[in-house]
Amino acid sequence: MASITIIDIAKMCGVGVTTVSRAINNHPDISEETKAMIMQVIKDNHYVPNNSARNLKRSASKTIAVLIKGITNPFFNRMIQVFEKEIQRKKYSFILQHVDENQDEIEVAIELEKEKRLKGIVFLGGNFSHSKEKLDQLTVPFVLSTIGMTPEYDPSEYSSVSVDDYKESYKMVDYLCNQGHRKIAIITASMDDVSIGKLRYEGYKQALEDHELPLNEKLVYSMKENIESYSMENGYAVTKELLDSGEEFTALFAVSDSLAVGACKAIFESGKSVPDDYSVAGFDGLDITYYYNPSITTIRQPVEEIAEETIRILFDLINKKITHAHKTFPAELMIRESTTARK
Repeated sequence: MASITIIDIAKMCGVGVTTVSRAINNHPDISEETKAMIMQVIKDNHYVPNNSARNLKRSASKTIAVLIKGITNPFFNRMIQVFEKEIQRKKYSFILQHVDENQDEIEVAIELEKEKRLKGIVFLGGNFSHSKEKLDQLTVPFVLSTIGMTPEYDPSEYSSVSVDDYKESYKMVDYLCNQGHRKIAIITASMDDVSIGKLRYEGYKQALEDHELPLNEKLVYSMKENIESYSMENGYAVTKELLDSGEEFTALFAVSDSLAVGACKAIFESGKSVPDDYSVAGFDGLDITYYYNPSITTIRQPVEEIAEETIRILFDLINKKITHAHKTFPAELMIRESTTARK
């Protein structure tokens, strides 16, 4: 049986890893009731805190952690392979840590820093909306990979590698408008997502505005919160709801390919077709979009290049060659069978 971790204890107790750490270290900033509950769970599960690691010099460790939200998202598979290969090529150890959607990735990272004496961290995926004060709690270099940040964030406070989510989303909706579509629905992230979701939604809105098309709020659908984000299941459920609403549309832009695949299934089950009744477009460039029938129009991100650049920047940060860096890659509009001109 795999050894239990402090993250497992936090999940069992329904608290953050920082709270568990406070209980273990008898920190005053925790209620006696919470502390007692945590210590009982620790006892029941025979968890042994890794105190020895905290007393070793950080320089003794050569470990990089990749924290990933959305581990079932196939978009990340090739990136993880590149990360592992490049990190091991540099003679470092590689840790892949799954972060649940309701977990705070910074708290998870802080605890991993202590337990594994990390040299660097890659944050992959998720809705990244942490304050400067929260980011300052990290004491090792980190890079945000595939995570676009909105303008209110100071770029000197972090490093990142991604495509321009706003620009590439605009490119897709501009294409649909040029195909004659005037009623374009969107499946996007929740409105409190201030990173990728917001950027792709803003690109959608700007393209409509530039084509002098009104924004119809009844065609804006957020992913279901009780279903895994950016998944086929979510795209299917949301599109069924859109179709049942009776609101007219001719094209659907899903902000991920998995959402687009789920959307297509919902359309087929309703007795309609793609693209004759509804054009469907995605975003990411997953292999499935090529092999799906009909093949899906998408924005293809340069996955391997993003992953390689992420590791290059991280090691430049570790070796103090730079203080921060940002790299934005162009993406490619792949026009396929799932979209057609509106007659």
